[in-house]
Amino acid sequence: MASVINYTIATEAEKSPDFRRVLWTGEYTQLVIMTIPPGGEIGEEVHPDTDQILTFVSGTGKAIVSGAEKVVAQGDLVVVPAGKKHNFVNTGENPLILYTVYGPPEHADGAVHKTKEEADRLEEEGKDEPPTS
Repeated sequence: MASVINYTIATEAEKSPDFRRVLWTGEYTQLVIMTIPPGGEIGEEVHPDTDQILTFVSGTGKAIVSGAEKVVAQGDLVVVPAGKKHNFVNTGENPLILYTVYGPPEHADGAVHKTKEEADRLEEEGKDEPPTS
């Protein structure tokens, strides 16, 4: 019998200081936790073939999806359909902590990016590609 994959997700997200940490990758989805420092952002991006669902664990920020803006805080969830330009900005004094589900996976299995700069560099170098099955 297969084991149960289980996380206390808010605890996992809050204990990670990393900008991005892939917790689990399946064939069709991926679970990632992120910590955006005060004044930081994910960066404007578009995932042409990937839906994304973000749930905010702590902190305050601004969600920008297809030009529309919304304040986000603990307990909020934002859906970003594939092909929509988006960004998430930390507007508070504390880290903006969240977890996100990508479908299909967007990052390399097990990837850990300590900073946004490291994440951007690895993506540009082609070293953060999702697994192909």
